[in-house]
Amino acid sequence: MSSTQLQQLWSYHQLLRAHNPELNLTRIHKFSNMVLKLYADSMMPGQLIELPSPLLDLGSGPGMPGIPLKIAYPHLQVHLAESRQKRAAFLETARERLKLDNLFVIGKIITAGFEQPMAGMISRAVESIEETLDRLRGCLLQEGTAIFMKGPHCDHEIEAAVKRFADTYRLIRNISYRIPHTPHQRRLVVFQRIDQPLFAVRAKAMKRHSVKSIESEQNAIFKNLRKLLSARGIRKQERAILSGGKIVNEALRDFPERCEAWISSADRVPPPSQLPVHIAWYQLAPQLFELLDVFGTRTPLLLIKAQSIETWDPESGFPEGCSVLVPFQDPENVGALIRSAVAFGARQVILLAESAHPYHVKAVRASGGAVLRATLLQGPALEDLPQWLPLIPLSAEGKDIRKVIFPDSFGLLPGLEGQGIPEAFRRQAVSIPIRPVVESLNAATAAAIALYEWSRITGF
Repeated sequence: MSSTQLQQLWSYHQLLRAHNPELNLTRIHKFSNMVLKLYADSMMPGQLIELPSPLLDLGSGPGMPGIPLKIAYPHLQVHLAESRQKRAAFLETARERLKLDNLFVIGKIITAGFEQPMAGMISRAVESIEETLDRLRGCLLQEGTAIFMKGPHCDHEIEAAVKRFADTYRLIRNISYRIPHTPHQRRLVVFQRIDQPLFAVRAKAMKRHSVKSIESEQNAIFKNLRKLLSARGIRKQERAILSGGKIVNEALRDFPERCEAWISSADRVPPPSQLPVHIAWYQLAPQLFELLDVFGTRTPLLLIKAQSIETWDPESGFPEGCSVLVPFQDPENVGALIRSAVAFGARQVILLAESAHPYHVKAVRASGGAVLRATLLQGPALEDLPQWLPLIPLSAEGKDIRKVIFPDSFGLLPGLEGQGIPEAFRRQAVSIPIRPVVESLNAATAAAIALYEWSRITGF
Protein backbone atom coordinates (compact mmCIF):
# COMPACT_ATOMS: atom_id res chain seq x y z
CA MET A 1 0.00 0.00 0.00
CA SER A 2 1.14 3.54 -0.70
CA SER A 3 1.86 6.04 2.02
CA THR A 4 -1.43 7.79 1.14
CA GLN A 5 -3.37 4.56 1.60
CA LEU A 6 -1.62 3.81 4.88
CA GLN A 7 -2.42 7.31 6.11
CA GLN A 8 -6.09 6.85 5.15
CA LEU A 9 -6.21 3.56 7.03
CA TRP A 10 -4.57 5.18 10.07
CA SER A 11 -7.07 8.06 9.96
CA TYR A 12 -9.92 5.56 9.77
CA HIS A 13 -8.49 3.69 12.77
CA GLN A 14 -8.31 6.92 14.78
CA LEU A 15 -11.93 7.78 13.88
CA LEU A 16 -13.04 4.31 14.94
CA ARG A 17 -11.22 4.69 18.26
CA ALA A 18 -12.64 8.15 18.89
CA HIS A 19 -16.30 7.27 18.20
CA ASN A 20 -16.36 3.74 19.57
CA PRO A 21 -17.16 4.61 23.21
CA GLU A 22 -20.31 6.45 22.13
CA LEU A 23 -21.48 4.28 19.20
CA ASN A 24 -20.17 0.82 20.17
CA LEU A 25 -18.77 0.33 16.68
CA THR A 26 -16.60 -2.66 17.57
CA ARG A 27 -15.90 -4.90 20.55
CA ILE A 28 -12.32 -5.48 19.44
CA HIS A 29 -10.00 -3.05 21.22
CA LYS A 30 -6.44 -4.45 21.15
CA PHE A 31 -4.51 -2.77 18.37
CA SER A 32 -3.04 -5.93 16.82
CA ASN A 33 -6.45 -7.62 16.84
CA MET A 34 -8.05 -4.58 15.18
CA VAL A 35 -5.42 -4.70 12.42
CA LEU A 36 -5.86 -8.41 11.82
CA LYS A 37 -9.53 -9.13 12.57
CA LEU A 38 -10.96 -5.89 11.19
CA TYR A 39 -8.75 -4.25 8.59
CA ALA A 40 -6.79 -7.20 7.18
CA ASP A 41 -9.86 -9.44 7.28
CA SER A 42 -11.88 -6.80 5.40
CA MET A 43 -9.23 -6.53 2.68
CA MET A 44 -8.69 -10.29 2.20
CA PRO A 45 -11.51 -10.82 -0.38
CA GLY A 46 -9.60 -8.57 -2.78
CA GLN A 47 -6.66 -10.99 -2.55
CA LEU A 48 -8.86 -14.00 -3.30
CA ILE A 49 -11.23 -12.83 -6.06
CA GLU A 50 -11.69 -9.96 -8.48
CA LEU A 51 -14.06 -7.53 -6.82
CA PRO A 52 -16.99 -6.10 -8.84
CA SER A 53 -17.83 -2.40 -9.05
CA PRO A 54 -20.08 -0.75 -8.05
CA LEU A 55 -19.97 -2.80 -4.85
CA LEU A 56 -22.62 -2.67 -2.12
CA ASP A 57 -21.38 -3.22 1.44
CA LEU A 58 -24.57 -4.51 3.01
CA GLY A 59 -24.90 -3.95 6.75
CA SER A 60 -21.68 -1.95 6.79
CA GLY A 61 -21.86 -1.02 10.50
CA PRO A 62 -18.66 0.92 11.22
CA GLY A 63 -17.67 0.65 7.53
CA MET A 64 -16.37 -2.87 7.18
CA PRO A 65 -15.44 -4.37 4.89
CA GLY A 66 -16.32 -1.44 2.61
CA ILE A 67 -13.92 1.29 3.83
CA PRO A 68 -10.77 -0.90 4.11
CA LEU A 69 -11.56 -2.37 0.68
CA LYS A 70 -11.99 1.10 -0.82
CA ILE A 71 -8.66 2.19 0.67
CA ALA A 72 -6.87 -0.93 -0.61
CA TYR A 73 -8.58 -0.90 -4.03
CA PRO A 74 -9.27 2.77 -4.81
CA HIS A 75 -10.67 2.01 -8.30
CA LEU A 76 -13.79 0.49 -6.71
CA GLN A 77 -17.04 2.39 -6.39
CA VAL A 78 -18.31 1.38 -2.95
CA HIS A 79 -21.73 1.98 -1.39
CA LEU A 80 -21.95 1.58 2.39
CA ALA A 81 -25.47 0.53 3.42
CA GLU A 82 -26.23 1.08 7.11
CA SER A 83 -29.76 1.67 8.44
CA ARG A 84 -28.77 2.76 11.97
CA GLN A 85 -28.66 6.52 11.65
CA LYS A 86 -25.89 7.23 14.16
CA ARG A 87 -23.63 4.73 12.42
CA ALA A 88 -24.62 6.11 9.01
CA ALA A 89 -23.60 9.57 10.28
CA PHE A 90 -20.24 8.12 11.38
CA LEU A 91 -19.75 6.69 7.87
CA GLU A 92 -20.44 10.12 6.36
CA THR A 93 -17.82 11.61 8.70
CA ALA A 94 -15.32 8.94 7.67
CA ARG A 95 -16.04 9.51 3.99
CA GLU A 96 -15.40 13.25 4.32
CA ARG A 97 -12.33 12.90 6.57
CA LEU A 98 -10.62 10.29 4.39
CA LYS A 99 -11.44 12.13 1.15
CA LEU A 100 -12.36 8.91 -0.64
CA ASP A 101 -13.86 9.44 -4.10
CA ASN A 102 -16.72 7.20 -5.26
CA LEU A 103 -17.58 6.17 -1.71
CA PHE A 104 -21.26 6.63 -0.86
CA VAL A 105 -23.42 6.09 2.22
CA ILE A 106 -26.93 4.63 1.99
CA GLY A 107 -28.64 5.32 5.30
CA LYS A 108 -31.57 2.93 5.05
CA ILE A 109 -32.52 -0.74 5.09
CA ILE A 110 -31.86 -2.52 1.82
CA THR A 111 -34.91 -4.51 0.73
CA ALA A 112 -36.05 -6.07 -2.55
CA GLY A 113 -37.55 -2.66 -3.34
CA PHE A 114 -34.08 -1.03 -3.51
CA GLU A 115 -33.29 -0.78 -7.23
CA GLN A 116 -30.02 1.08 -7.59
CA PRO A 117 -27.97 -1.12 -9.97
CA MET A 118 -25.08 -2.94 -8.29
CA ALA A 119 -22.52 -5.23 -9.92
CA GLY A 120 -21.77 -6.85 -6.59
CA MET A 121 -22.53 -7.08 -2.89
CA ILE A 122 -20.23 -7.95 -0.01
CA SER A 123 -21.26 -8.57 3.57
CA ARG A 124 -19.82 -9.53 6.95
CA ALA A 125 -23.30 -9.27 8.50
CA VAL A 126 -24.73 -12.07 10.59
CA GLU A 127 -28.02 -12.72 8.78
CA SER A 128 -28.32 -15.87 6.68
CA ILE A 129 -27.22 -16.11 3.06
CA GLU A 130 -30.85 -16.76 2.09
CA GLU A 131 -32.07 -13.55 3.72
CA THR A 132 -29.40 -11.48 2.04
CA LEU A 133 -29.95 -12.95 -1.43
CA ASP A 134 -33.64 -12.14 -1.05
CA ARG A 135 -32.78 -8.49 -0.28
CA LEU A 136 -30.78 -8.20 -3.49
CA ARG A 137 -33.63 -9.04 -5.86
CA GLY A 138 -34.14 -5.40 -6.79
CA CYS A 139 -30.56 -4.17 -7.25
CA LEU A 140 -28.05 -6.90 -8.10
CA LEU A 141 -27.44 -7.03 -11.84
CA GLN A 142 -27.66 -10.19 -13.90
CA GLU A 143 -24.30 -12.02 -13.58
CA GLY A 144 -23.56 -9.79 -10.58
CA THR A 145 -21.95 -11.44 -7.56
CA ALA A 146 -22.99 -11.68 -3.93
CA ILE A 147 -19.89 -12.15 -1.75
CA PHE A 148 -20.29 -13.50 1.77
CA MET A 149 -17.54 -13.37 4.40
CA LYS A 150 -18.43 -16.27 6.68
CA GLY A 151 -17.03 -18.43 9.43
CA PRO A 152 -15.82 -21.95 8.63
CA HIS A 153 -19.09 -23.69 9.56
CA CYS A 154 -21.62 -22.36 7.06
CA ASP A 155 -22.34 -25.41 4.90
CA HIS A 156 -25.98 -25.58 6.02
CA GLU A 157 -26.50 -21.95 4.99
CA ILE A 158 -24.97 -22.58 1.58
CA GLU A 159 -27.06 -25.71 0.99
CA ALA A 160 -30.28 -23.91 1.97
CA ALA A 161 -29.51 -20.98 -0.36
CA VAL A 162 -28.58 -23.24 -3.28
CA LYS A 163 -31.86 -25.14 -2.89
CA ARG A 164 -34.10 -22.09 -2.50
CA PHE A 165 -32.54 -19.94 -5.23
CA ALA A 166 -31.78 -22.58 -7.85
CA ASP A 167 -33.47 -20.49 -10.56
CA THR A 168 -32.00 -17.13 -9.59
CA TYR A 169 -28.46 -17.68 -8.21
CA ARG A 170 -25.67 -20.18 -8.68
CA LEU A 171 -22.78 -20.89 -6.32
CA ILE A 172 -19.50 -20.07 -8.14
CA ARG A 173 -16.88 -19.91 -5.37
CA ASN A 174 -16.49 -21.46 -1.93
CA ILE A 175 -13.00 -20.61 -0.64
CA SER A 176 -11.60 -21.62 2.73
CA TYR A 177 -8.82 -19.34 3.97
CA ARG A 178 -7.10 -18.13 7.11
CA ILE A 179 -6.32 -14.60 8.27
CA PRO A 180 -2.51 -14.47 8.01
CA HIS A 181 -0.56 -14.72 11.25
CA THR A 182 -3.67 -15.98 13.09
CA PRO A 183 -5.43 -19.32 13.58
CA HIS A 184 -8.74 -17.77 12.50
CA GLN A 185 -10.43 -19.71 9.69
CA ARG A 186 -12.77 -18.00 7.22
CA ARG A 187 -14.94 -18.87 4.22
CA LEU A 188 -15.54 -16.68 1.19
CA VAL A 189 -18.78 -17.78 -0.47
CA VAL A 190 -19.74 -16.24 -3.81
CA PHE A 191 -23.09 -16.53 -5.59
CA GLN A 192 -23.71 -15.23 -9.11
CA ARG A 193 -27.12 -13.98 -10.19
CA ILE A 194 -28.76 -15.86 -13.07
CA ASP A 195 -31.97 -13.91 -13.62
CA GLN A 196 -32.53 -10.20 -14.12
CA PRO A 197 -33.35 -7.63 -11.43
CA LEU A 198 -36.84 -6.17 -11.31
CA PHE A 199 -35.87 -2.85 -12.89
CA ALA A 200 -34.47 -4.65 -15.94
CA VAL A 201 -37.52 -6.90 -16.25
CA ARG A 202 -39.72 -3.82 -15.86
CA ALA A 203 -37.91 -1.92 -18.61
CA LYS A 204 -38.34 -4.82 -21.05
CA ALA A 205 -41.98 -5.27 -20.09
CA MET A 206 -42.64 -1.58 -20.75
CA LYS A 207 -41.47 -2.12 -24.31
CA ARG A 208 -43.28 -5.43 -24.87
CA HIS A 209 -46.73 -4.60 -23.52
CA SER A 210 -49.35 -1.91 -23.84
CA VAL A 211 -49.03 -0.02 -20.54
CA LYS A 212 -51.79 1.95 -18.84
CA SER A 213 -50.96 4.00 -15.75
CA ILE A 214 -54.13 4.58 -13.71
CA GLU A 215 -54.23 7.14 -10.92
CA SER A 216 -57.92 8.05 -10.53
CA GLU A 217 -61.05 6.17 -9.46
CA GLN A 218 -62.80 8.00 -12.28
CA ASN A 219 -60.63 6.32 -14.89
CA ALA A 220 -62.88 4.28 -17.24
CA ILE A 221 -60.64 1.20 -17.12
CA PHE A 222 -60.59 1.22 -13.32
CA LYS A 223 -64.35 1.67 -13.12
CA ASN A 224 -64.85 -1.44 -15.26
CA LEU A 225 -62.31 -3.40 -13.23
CA ARG A 226 -64.07 -2.49 -10.00
CA LYS A 227 -67.41 -3.65 -11.42
CA LEU A 228 -65.89 -7.12 -11.82
CA LEU A 229 -66.03 -7.53 -8.04
CA SER A 230 -69.77 -8.20 -8.49
CA ALA A 231 -71.61 -10.92 -10.39
CA ARG A 232 -73.50 -8.32 -12.38
CA GLY A 233 -70.29 -6.78 -13.68
CA ILE A 234 -68.86 -10.19 -14.59
CA ARG A 235 -71.99 -11.13 -16.55
CA LYS A 236 -72.08 -7.80 -18.38
CA GLN A 237 -68.39 -7.68 -19.34
CA GLU A 238 -67.79 -11.45 -19.58
CA ARG A 239 -64.52 -10.90 -17.76
CA ALA A 240 -63.16 -11.74 -14.31
CA ILE A 241 -60.26 -10.94 -11.99
CA LEU A 242 -57.98 -13.67 -10.68
CA SER A 243 -56.23 -13.19 -7.34
CA GLY A 244 -53.34 -15.09 -5.74
CA GLY A 245 -49.90 -15.88 -7.12
CA LYS A 246 -50.49 -19.59 -7.74
CA ILE A 247 -53.83 -19.12 -9.50
CA VAL A 248 -52.48 -16.24 -11.63
CA ASN A 249 -49.36 -18.17 -12.66
CA GLU A 250 -51.33 -21.30 -13.57
CA ALA A 251 -53.78 -19.26 -15.66
CA LEU A 252 -50.89 -17.62 -17.54
CA ARG A 253 -49.32 -21.02 -18.14
CA ASP A 254 -52.39 -23.02 -19.13
CA PHE A 255 -54.84 -20.44 -20.50
CA PRO A 256 -52.74 -17.60 -22.02
CA GLU A 257 -55.31 -16.97 -24.74
CA ARG A 258 -57.90 -16.03 -22.11
CA CYS A 259 -55.63 -13.58 -20.27
CA GLU A 260 -56.11 -9.89 -21.06
CA ALA A 261 -54.23 -7.76 -18.54
CA TRP A 262 -51.61 -7.94 -15.78
CA ILE A 263 -52.70 -5.66 -12.92
CA SER A 264 -50.05 -4.42 -10.49
CA SER A 265 -49.66 -1.80 -7.79
CA ALA A 266 -47.90 0.95 -9.76
CA ASP A 267 -44.95 -0.66 -11.59
CA ARG A 268 -43.60 -2.59 -8.60
CA VAL A 269 -44.02 -6.10 -9.99
CA PRO A 270 -43.62 -6.29 -13.77
CA PRO A 271 -45.20 -9.10 -15.79
CA PRO A 272 -42.95 -12.11 -16.34
CA SER A 273 -40.85 -12.12 -19.51
CA GLN A 274 -42.73 -15.09 -20.99
CA LEU A 275 -46.06 -13.25 -20.84
CA PRO A 276 -47.71 -13.10 -24.31
CA VAL A 277 -47.40 -9.71 -25.97
CA HIS A 278 -51.18 -9.28 -26.35
CA ILE A 279 -51.61 -8.98 -22.56
CA ALA A 280 -51.78 -5.36 -21.38
CA TRP A 281 -50.14 -4.05 -18.21
CA TYR A 282 -52.33 -1.93 -15.93
CA GLN A 283 -50.29 0.00 -13.37
CA LEU A 284 -52.69 1.11 -10.63
CA ALA A 285 -51.97 3.70 -7.98
CA PRO A 286 -51.44 1.77 -4.71
CA GLN A 287 -54.73 2.94 -3.17
CA LEU A 288 -56.62 1.81 -6.28
CA PHE A 289 -54.88 -1.57 -6.33
CA GLU A 290 -55.94 -2.15 -2.71
CA LEU A 291 -59.58 -1.67 -3.70
CA LEU A 292 -59.30 -4.56 -6.17
CA ASP A 293 -57.02 -6.74 -4.04
CA VAL A 294 -59.90 -7.79 -1.77
CA PHE A 295 -57.87 -10.60 -0.17
CA GLY A 296 -54.86 -8.39 0.57
CA THR A 297 -52.47 -10.64 -1.37
CA ARG A 298 -50.32 -7.67 -2.47
CA THR A 299 -49.46 -9.71 -5.54
CA PRO A 300 -50.49 -8.81 -9.11
CA LEU A 301 -53.99 -9.61 -10.31
CA LEU A 302 -54.96 -10.97 -13.70
CA LEU A 303 -57.84 -9.91 -15.94
CA ILE A 304 -59.23 -12.81 -17.93
CA LYS A 305 -62.10 -13.63 -20.25
CA ALA A 306 -64.78 -15.46 -18.29
CA GLN A 307 -65.84 -18.76 -19.80
CA SER A 308 -69.05 -18.63 -21.79
CA ILE A 309 -71.72 -20.58 -19.88
CA GLU A 310 -74.22 -22.36 -22.10
CA THR A 311 -77.74 -23.26 -20.98
CA TRP A 312 -78.42 -26.81 -19.88
CA ASP A 313 -81.72 -28.35 -20.96
CA PRO A 314 -83.03 -30.87 -18.38
CA GLU A 315 -84.64 -32.78 -21.25
CA SER A 316 -81.14 -33.70 -22.42
CA GLY A 317 -80.48 -35.48 -19.13
CA PHE A 318 -76.97 -36.19 -17.89
CA PRO A 319 -73.93 -37.66 -19.67
CA GLU A 320 -72.27 -40.77 -18.28
CA GLY A 321 -70.77 -40.16 -14.88
CA CYS A 322 -71.61 -37.55 -12.28
CA SER A 323 -72.98 -34.08 -12.98
CA VAL A 324 -72.85 -31.67 -10.05
CA LEU A 325 -75.75 -29.27 -9.56
CA VAL A 326 -74.84 -26.08 -7.66
CA PRO A 327 -77.55 -24.11 -5.85
CA PHE A 328 -75.24 -22.26 -3.41
CA GLN A 329 -75.65 -18.54 -2.92
CA ASP A 330 -72.31 -18.16 -1.13
CA PRO A 331 -69.55 -17.72 -3.79
CA GLU A 332 -66.99 -19.44 -1.57
CA ASN A 333 -69.20 -22.54 -1.35
CA VAL A 334 -69.64 -22.42 -5.13
CA GLY A 335 -65.88 -22.29 -5.63
CA ALA A 336 -65.23 -25.07 -3.12
CA LEU A 337 -67.76 -27.37 -4.81
CA ILE A 338 -66.36 -26.68 -8.29
CA ARG A 339 -62.92 -27.54 -6.95
CA SER A 340 -64.19 -30.88 -5.62
CA ALA A 341 -66.09 -31.59 -8.85
CA VAL A 342 -62.94 -31.14 -10.93
CA ALA A 343 -60.79 -33.05 -8.43
CA PHE A 344 -63.02 -36.14 -8.42
CA GLY A 345 -63.78 -36.21 -12.13
CA ALA A 346 -67.36 -34.93 -12.40
CA ARG A 347 -68.39 -34.54 -16.03
CA GLN A 348 -69.99 -31.13 -15.70
CA VAL A 349 -71.10 -28.48 -13.23
CA ILE A 350 -74.65 -27.16 -13.60
CA LEU A 351 -75.19 -23.80 -11.95
CA LEU A 352 -78.77 -23.45 -10.81
CA ALA A 353 -80.52 -20.07 -10.89
CA GLU A 354 -79.87 -19.56 -7.17
CA SER A 355 -76.11 -20.01 -7.55
CA ALA A 356 -73.56 -17.27 -7.07
CA HIS A 357 -71.43 -16.56 -10.14
CA PRO A 358 -68.57 -19.05 -10.51
CA TYR A 359 -66.20 -16.25 -11.58
CA HIS A 360 -66.86 -14.10 -8.56
CA VAL A 361 -63.44 -13.30 -7.03
CA LYS A 362 -64.30 -15.29 -3.91
CA ALA A 363 -65.52 -18.27 -5.93
CA VAL A 364 -62.43 -18.33 -8.13
CA ARG A 365 -60.13 -18.17 -5.11
CA ALA A 366 -62.05 -20.89 -3.24
CA SER A 367 -61.86 -23.07 -6.34
CA GLY A 368 -58.08 -22.76 -6.39
CA GLY A 369 -58.43 -21.88 -10.08
CA ALA A 370 -60.35 -25.10 -10.83
CA VAL A 371 -63.20 -22.99 -12.24
CA LEU A 372 -61.01 -22.46 -15.31
CA ARG A 373 -60.94 -26.22 -15.89
CA ALA A 374 -64.57 -27.05 -15.23
CA THR A 375 -67.32 -27.58 -17.81
CA LEU A 376 -69.95 -25.08 -16.68
CA LEU A 377 -73.61 -24.98 -17.67
CA GLN A 378 -76.50 -22.76 -16.60
CA GLY A 379 -79.51 -24.62 -15.22
CA PRO A 380 -83.00 -23.73 -13.99
CA ALA A 381 -84.03 -22.83 -10.45
CA LEU A 382 -83.91 -25.54 -7.81
CA GLU A 383 -87.72 -25.66 -7.63
CA ASP A 384 -87.99 -26.11 -11.39
CA LEU A 385 -85.88 -29.25 -11.63
CA PRO A 386 -87.97 -32.12 -13.06
CA GLN A 387 -88.60 -34.83 -10.50
CA TRP A 388 -87.97 -37.55 -13.05
CA LEU A 389 -84.27 -36.66 -13.36
CA PRO A 390 -81.86 -39.30 -11.95
CA LEU A 391 -80.76 -37.20 -8.99
CA ILE A 392 -78.96 -38.08 -5.79
CA PRO A 393 -79.93 -35.28 -3.41
CA LEU A 394 -77.99 -34.76 -0.18
CA SER A 395 -79.86 -34.33 3.09
CA ALA A 396 -79.10 -35.06 6.73
CA GLU A 397 -82.32 -37.15 6.84
CA GLY A 398 -81.41 -39.32 3.81
CA LYS A 399 -80.22 -42.91 3.79
CA ASP A 400 -76.58 -43.76 4.40
CA ILE A 401 -74.54 -43.00 1.27
CA ARG A 402 -72.48 -46.14 1.89
CA LYS A 403 -75.55 -48.18 0.92
CA VAL A 404 -76.23 -46.30 -2.31
CA ILE A 405 -75.72 -47.83 -5.75
CA PHE A 406 -74.68 -45.01 -8.02
CA PRO A 407 -76.37 -44.90 -11.46
CA ASP A 408 -74.22 -44.75 -14.58
CA SER A 409 -75.48 -41.22 -15.17
CA PHE A 410 -76.83 -38.97 -12.44
CA GLY A 411 -76.87 -35.52 -10.94
CA LEU A 412 -75.53 -34.84 -7.43
CA LEU A 413 -77.75 -32.26 -5.75
CA PRO A 414 -76.67 -30.63 -2.48
CA GLY A 415 -79.26 -28.41 -0.83
CA LEU A 416 -79.31 -24.68 -0.34
CA GLU A 417 -77.36 -23.39 2.64
CA GLY A 418 -79.70 -23.64 5.62
CA GLN A 419 -82.83 -24.59 3.65
CA GLY A 420 -81.67 -27.92 2.33
CA ILE A 421 -83.42 -29.56 -0.64
CA PRO A 422 -87.06 -29.18 -1.75
CA GLU A 423 -89.60 -31.54 -0.18
CA ALA A 424 -90.18 -33.28 -3.53
CA PHE A 425 -86.62 -34.67 -3.52
CA ARG A 426 -86.35 -35.71 0.13
CA ARG A 427 -87.63 -39.25 -0.42
CA GLN A 428 -84.63 -40.15 -2.56
CA ALA A 429 -82.06 -38.23 -0.54
CA VAL A 430 -78.86 -39.73 0.84
CA SER A 431 -76.79 -38.56 3.79
CA ILE A 432 -73.21 -38.51 5.01
CA PRO A 433 -73.13 -40.36 8.37
CA ILE A 434 -71.72 -38.17 11.14
CA ARG A 435 -71.72 -38.22 14.95
CA PRO A 436 -74.99 -36.94 16.46
CA VAL A 437 -73.21 -34.21 18.43
CA VAL A 438 -72.98 -32.29 15.15
CA GLU A 439 -76.26 -31.45 13.47
CA SER A 440 -75.03 -31.29 9.88
CA LEU A 441 -72.06 -30.70 7.59
CA ASN A 442 -71.36 -27.68 5.47
CA ALA A 443 -73.16 -28.34 2.18
CA ALA A 444 -70.03 -28.01 0.05
CA THR A 445 -68.15 -30.36 2.39
CA ALA A 446 -70.93 -32.95 2.23
CA ALA A 447 -70.92 -32.78 -1.57
CA ALA A 448 -67.14 -33.26 -1.63
CA ILE A 449 -67.45 -36.42 0.50
CA ALA A 450 -70.21 -37.74 -1.75
CA LEU A 451 -68.04 -37.13 -4.82
CA TYR A 452 -65.17 -38.98 -3.21
CA GLU A 453 -67.42 -41.91 -2.37
CA TRP A 454 -68.72 -42.05 -5.95
CA SER A 455 -65.23 -41.90 -7.48
CA ARG A 456 -63.93 -44.51 -5.00
CA ILE A 457 -66.67 -47.01 -5.74
CA THR A 458 -66.96 -46.53 -9.49
CA GLY A 459 -63.32 -45.73 -10.22
CA PHE A 460 -64.56 -43.11 -12.64
